[in-house]
Amino acid sequence: MQTVLVTGAGSGIGRATACRFVASGWRVYAVDIDTDGLEGLDGCETATLDVTDSAAFDRLYDRISAEAGGLDCVVANAGYCQPGPLEDLPAERLDRQFAVNVHGTLRTITTGLPLLRERDGTAVVVSSTHGRVVTPGMGAYAGSKHAIEGMVDTLRIEVADQPVDVALVAPAWVDTEFSTESDRHLSGFERSDRYADIYDALEGQALLGGGPLAVSPERVAAAIQDAATADDPAARYPVGLPARLVLATRWLPRPVQDLGQRVAIRALAAFERAREAIGK
Repeated sequence: MQTVLVTGAGSGIGRATACRFVASGWRVYAVDIDTDGLEGLDGCETATLDVTDSAAFDRLYDRISAEAGGLDCVVANAGYCQPGPLEDLPAERLDRQFAVNVHGTLRTITTGLPLLRERDGTAVVVSSTHGRVVTPGMGAYAGSKHAIEGMVDTLRIEVADQPVDVALVAPAWVDTEFSTESDRHLSGFERSDRYADIYDALEGQALLGGGPLAVSPERVAAAIQDAATADDPAARYPVGLPARLVLATRWLPRPVQDLGQRVAIRALAAFERAREAIGK
């Protein structure tokens, strides 16, 4: 039986991924910082885990080694979004964003490499189009995704001669509770009036949730499994047409990209203000 570890398995992409691997006959270790979120994951070995806790990771991998004898895949999915204009974000918010999304993700992979090598395994990192393309108000999240993509691309080359593969899965918007969770992180600090358009745009669902452009978490899970089971996985798996279109904007001249982002934010802000006025 093949064995996989999935972090951030309590909801969204992680939960869909854990369920997909179980349905395919894999032994699944599903972990999340949210204990309640792990309930109902039938067929999974579950554990509460904070990806910023290196000692907890050591204990988890020791457990997997003892119980499963090895590891065929690690899915580094745990992460969150800290929205807000960069000037307004307190330093501790930025520190936490990078502690989870960058250091936690890298720790998930590097700590598991010895077990992956034993079985010619694959490390799959769940990233985002924000790892290549930026959006106003999403600088902390985009910065963390740019950082981890740079590290993962480097790691893939460093282990190229070893019996382990490394791949990135990059959706754009996904139909999960991501926007709701992100809204929770948009409070608790002082907002500057100069960024009113950005805050108004962030208050809506379009910027964070994607609306009709969002793909299902099951579709992302399918891409993750494709990467995990491929003999020679691709370096990067964009998920869905929206992700491909967003990534394609990187080839536009930089002034055009910047203008497009500013216009989009103003349009979203105006839409949210109109919607709120109608609601009143």
